[in-house]
Amino acid sequence: MSSFSKIKLSGCTDGKAIVVAASSTPGTTIHTAHASSLDEIWLWCQNTGTADVKLTLEWGAATAPDNNIEITIPGESGLVQVSPGLLLTNSLVVKAFGGTASVLTIYGFVNRIT
Repeated sequence: MSSFSKIKLSGCTDGKAIVVAASSTPGTTIHTAHASSLDEIWLWCQNTGTADVKLTLEWGAATAPDNNIEITIPGESGLVQVSPGLLLTNSLVVKAFGGTASVLTIYGFVNRIT
């Protein structure tokens, strides 16, 4: 039988938002998956700027388009879901970059499945 543990993203401090400082690859580190357990990753993004900004998530690698998830986050938006519990393991890393540096912030959590 599997067990679930809810944990904070490894790229954040105390569960606070992660500022997407990068504007190109390699992105800002959001989370590093467990070496053998499955990490179910839930992410939301907000844009504090006035203009729409494209967010790129590098899901386990930076290779486009295979490992990139792209979404435009509206200006002055509330939280927009960008990862609905997608799975990752094997110490792979989720990174993010925006079309504009330091206006996007990411919140989220991980359900670690062992």
